[in-house]
Amino acid sequence: MSLMPDAFILDLDGTLVDTLGDFVAVLNRVLNELGLPEVRRAFVERTVGQGSEHLIRSTLDHVGADPAQLYEPAWALYQAHYRELNGQFSKVYPGVREGLVQLRATGRPMACLTNKPAAFARELLARKQLSGFFDFVFGGDDFERKKPDPLPLLKTCEALGTAPARTWMIGDSSNDARAAAAAGCPVLLLSYGYNHGEPITALPALQHLDRLDQISLAPAASA
Repeated sequence: MSLMPDAFILDLDGTLVDTLGDFVAVLNRVLNELGLPEVRRAFVERTVGQGSEHLIRSTLDHVGADPAQLYEPAWALYQAHYRELNGQFSKVYPGVREGLVQLRATGRPMACLTNKPAAFARELLARKQLSGFFDFVFGGDDFERKKPDPLPLLKTCEALGTAPARTWMIGDSSNDARAAAAAGCPVLLLSYGYNHGEPITALPALQHLDRLDQISLAPAASA
């Protein structure tokens, strides 16, 4: 990958915005209403990243409840509370806005691809004033399968009009790395996100970054 890519795909939670506080607040409101014990930040940090359904089922199991019995009421409460609290306990990571400005300046199309429900993702980007950087925003309910399945990346490349091999995936977890590898996209990984408690540097990547604005962009090929 000696040349600048034709497009960029960026994850959201743990990559652009630290949303862990939102997840903890929403989940504990749900658990309180169900009469269940609260969860701690460390558990949520290890568990997020595979979609809201997985997070809710894992949380119910973690507190000793039966996911089969309580998933539906928990999901309804989760949606209501997340809609209310979305973005209130989250913050844009240092270097993200500057990095997005750099990527946008290349003139390449950009997409945000997350396992978060699409409506929540778009609302969060709007509240954090990040929406204008992206040509497309896709969530976990936009496709039949979620990351780490490659399908969302392949569909996003179709929307961008670019080949996977010429499209950089920028994320923070093994979900992003596995999806990118299966889709044929080069992957860049940020060190500060949510990788299920595992060091992100253990995963191969085109670049490992501590901040998005540290990204190295090779010059485009001459005509």
